[in-house]
Amino acid sequence: MATETSTMGTEPTTTATEPTTSELIETLRADRLWLLRQIDAGRWPEWRLDLAALERELGQLLDQVSEHQASRPTAD
Repeated sequence: MATETSTMGTEPTTTATEPTTSELIETLRADRLWLLRQIDAGRWPEWRLDLAALERELGQLLDQVSEHQASRPTAD
């Protein structure tokens, strides 16, 4: 019997090459958008406030990283 794997598993997926900083930032932005959509759709109501706080903090972190990347002479 086959088992279904969750897309939000506990183990990070690995690839042959490490992602660049830009790729990681884009992945985190996509994950943040997915989380925001799930919250807005009413998923996990008991965790709504905590997840919303996490989403805001992730957004702030991504903004800071973008500002830092923009101030660097060369990015990736």
